[in-house]
Amino acid sequence: MGRHCWRRRLLAVACLGASLLLLCCSRRALRSAFENRALGSGWLSGKRRSPLQMLYDLDKGPPSPLAEMHRQRRDSLRRACERHTRRQRLLQPEDLRHVLVDDTHGLLYCYVPKVACTNWKRVLLALRGHARGDPSAIPAHEAHAPGRLPSLADFSTAEVNRRLRAYLAFLFVREPFERLASAYRNKFTRPYHAAFQKRFGTRIVRRLRPSAHPDALARGHDVRFAEFLAYLLDPRTQREEPFNEHWERAHALCHPCRLRYDVVGKFETLAEDSAFVLGLAGAPGLRFPAPPPRAQAAAARDRAARLFRDISPFYQRRLFNLYKMDFLLFNYSAPSYLRLH
Repeated sequence: MGRHCWRRRLLAVACLGASLLLLCCSRRALRSAFENRALGSGWLSGKRRSPLQMLYDLDKGPPSPLAEMHRQRRDSLRRACERHTRRQRLLQPEDLRHVLVDDTHGLLYCYVPKVACTNWKRVLLALRGHARGDPSAIPAHEAHAPGRLPSLADFSTAEVNRRLRAYLAFLFVREPFERLASAYRNKFTRPYHAAFQKRFGTRIVRRLRPSAHPDALARGHDVRFAEFLAYLLDPRTQREEPFNEHWERAHALCHPCRLRYDVVGKFETLAEDSAFVLGLAGAPGLRFPAPPPRAQAAAARDRAARLFRDISPFYQRRLFNLYKMDFLLFNYSAPSYLRLH
């Protein structure tokens, strides 16, 4: 990776600065960013190597199977972006809302709901000293509380560019249809999400269920999976407002063809990838909350397959086209249960 990757990273940041219609920092400004203690802790003053420098050291050192796997994922994402993206709209500051910032450890994390984002928010809070460094002790509602973790969208463009140059950027993704099935089950079939169901479920029932029962119209608590998918495919849905983050495409939340990600973690290898990031961050002793056991992960895949088998091939094809870019960019194959031909 070495010198050429640093040049590619600086070029990517310069392009982002242009896309935000603001000027990038000069080399002198970049040097001052490393000297500015307000941006972070010891690694910025040279006391220890940054996570990004640690990653580059791994790439230049003796081959490591895990480091090599992540290098291949980076290269695969870059090639997919070159192959499948053309002209893209200009990024706005709000497009960076999902990128969370840890100045102390030099991390940028783009969170994708239904891909262990609650636990990653807990980890970022623990890295900041909350709950005595124990992520599992942080309640989910605290992890998701607005303002607990700064977002890249909160900073000026000069500050955004400094962090994009100097920090390790990572995200976690998941097989798109399994994530979509998880979002449906969690948000529309659990009684403790009554407020969410009232907001979105009533809208779905009102639009797609003729002669609906008054209770369903008032509560939206019994949305069927086919109705949920029809709502996603209805052109009126995105005309009225952007997709909710729980079913928005990962590439639309994190913009991986406009922002450079150094680590592409996957839900399917959550434990290994999380340990890899924490090792780079200089916190190998911090325990990431235990991921679901293999049996539970297999059960989630089976539930997704059962849900989609009841959907007609016509709607399966349309839905696959809607989420196709996530499949392509993050190197996921179409699930075997789909009837796409």
